[in-house]
Amino acid sequence: MPATTTNNSMGHEYPWTKMNFLVTVDTLNATAAFSEATGMEATVDVIEFRQGNSGSFSPIKVPGLVKHGNVTLKYGYTASNQFRDWAMACTADTRAEEMPRHDVRIELLDTSAGMKNGNTTTSGSAANQYLLRDAWINKYTAPDMNALQSEIAIETVEIAFERLELPGAGV
Repeated sequence: MPATTTNNSMGHEYPWTKMNFLVTVDTLNATAAFSEATGMEATVDVIEFRQGNSGSFSPIKVPGLVKHGNVTLKYGYTASNQFRDWAMACTADTRAEEMPRHDVRIELLDTSAGMKNGNTTTSGSAANQYLLRDAWINKYTAPDMNALQSEIAIETVEIAFERLELPGAGV
């Protein structure tokens, strides 16, 4: 993973764009081109504590539990069933097995590395990665149907996960 943003021919650094990303579910060997990925976050609870015999009237702050928000992915309805099958296995009324959990990798692609003579290529290297560990789909939304509109049918999945990792972050 590059340490900084990509330099252009004049030596200026361009920030990476958020419009080029790839989502992969490792154990399913499923890769999809989603149109939107939102909600990647980690929050640490703040616990305020003050002993009764403290000389200070203000409490100290202690880090508490780490919590993660759910990630929402939107994608155009296609004939590929890998993500849809996973969604149905997670949201089924009855479950014969444990919740099917997988690691989900969201990669922000550095397409500026593929720019030549003003033309962009669709390929790019991973500029940044987000790894959702022990993820499972907790909500599936089918596309809206409207015969009077000529829009792409968009499916939405909401993914709950236990840990957010940033590979290469040096932690």
